[in-house]
This record gives sequence, structure tokens and C-alpha cells, in this order.
Amino acid sequence: MTRWLPTAAVVLLALAGPWLVGGSISAPVAPPFVAASDEHLLGTDVLGRDVLDRVLAGGRALVLQAAGATLLGSAVGLVLGITSALTRARVVLRIVDAFAAVPALLLLLLLASGFSGSDTAVALAIALVSVPFSVRVIHERVAHLATTDYVRDAQARGDCTLVLIRHDILPGLAPVALAESGIRFVAATQLAATAGFLGLGAGAPAANWGRMVRENSTGLTMNPLPVIVPAALLVVLAVGVTLVLDRAAGLRAGGVEQTGHLT
Repeated sequence: MTRWLPTAAVVLLALAGPWLVGGSISAPVAPPFVAASDEHLLGTDVLGRDVLDRVLAGGRALVLQAAGATLLGSAVGLVLGITSALTRARVVLRIVDAFAAVPALLLLLLLASGFSGSDTAVALAIALVSVPFSVRVIHERVAHLATTDYVRDAQARGDCTLVLIRHDILPGLAPVALAESGIRFVAATQLAATAGFLGLGAGAPAANWGRMVRENSTGLTMNPLPVIVPAALLVVLAVGVTLVLDRAAGLRAGGVEQTGHLT
């Protein structure tokens, strides 16, 4: 349980942080890159703004973008992957392969730039980028499960597709889907941070952990905290969520192995 505390703390900080901001996140409070002090616990950034306030305000949009993109991308990938595997609709795979051939960053730039200043557009773009890989992973797993004896027995009994999926496909698919979601979240976090780094989504002076790394990189020798703190929070968030989902996938796999079906 304690291994999840750092991740939970980062998520809580990101979501609740904007309510804890003690002052303006855009107004300069001191000269640029002032070192940490009692008055400014993390010092100031490139424009002399309080780093702590900007850290508190800069995580919510990024976390919501990554989480929303992961949920949407995984849901679409799950539906298309299961459908394409059970119906053997190869056209679905050809379409997602065409999307996968486009570099993720290029697709993100094209989609997000079309709706300048929109965090929702960034989240939708990240979800679309992740769908092809989710579809492939889910398709391959479902195609394998469809050849098992218990699935063939269910088909021979005349079980409808929804019953087949609910009782015979999902139990074996759940561990893979959870692990895939963890990978997707890490990728979504990286892309959301990259979007902020590139100035996509809500523009300045809105705070964003990804943008903070870019804005303050020139002052690393004077005050590294404006770069190190948001970067460290992003690492803890991505790695921590992956570990949590891996743990959940392991528990799920153990339960399926013991029971052989979904309870």
C-alpha cells in the first residue's frame, strides 16, 4: 500500500493544487531565478514568478489530459480490438495501421494546432494517437482467446456475442487490457507534457508542468527547481500509475488463473 503513496500524493497535488495557490501565478514577485527561500520555497522562475504557486497550478490540466486520453483511447481500442478479432474484419486493422504509420508527435501537432488553446483538443489528439496501438494489442489477445476450447464450447452452445465477451473473453483479456492501459497512460503523460512543452493547449500565462521545463531550462545553474520539481512530478506520476496498474493486472491474472472465469 505504501508504494502507492507517492503516486497518490502527486495525483492529489495535481488535482487539488490550483485551490492551494496562495497568490498570482502570472505576476512577478521577485527577480528571475531567485533561489529557494522562506518567502519563496521553490524560488522564482524565468519571469520572476513564484515557482511553488505555478507547480500547484500546473498539474491539473496535464493529469486530466493524460487520464482522459487513456480512458478514451483504451475504450475505443477495446471495442475495435474485440470487434475486429471476433468478426475478422481486417479493414479495421488496415485503417488503424494507417494511423499508426503517422508519427505520433506530428499527428498531435496537426490536431492540437487546429484548435489552438484547447486542452480538450490536446486530450482528444493524444487519445487518437494511442488508439492504433491499443487496437493491435487487444486484437491479438482476443484472437488468441477465440481459439481456446472454452470459447469454442460457448459458441457451440449458441451463446450470443455479448455473453461470450462477458464470460469468456473479458476474464482472459482483463490483465492485458490493464497493463496496456498503464503503458498508454505513460505515453499519454509524455505526450501531454510534450504538448505543454511545445505550447499546445492553454497558452501562457497558464501554468503547465511540461511548459515549466521548457521555460526555465535557461536558468538551471541559478535555480534548478523550476525544472527539476515539475520533471520529477511527471516521472513519479507516470511510473507510479504503471506500477499500480501492473499490480492490478497481476492480481486479476491470478484470479482468472484460479477460477477460470469472471465472477
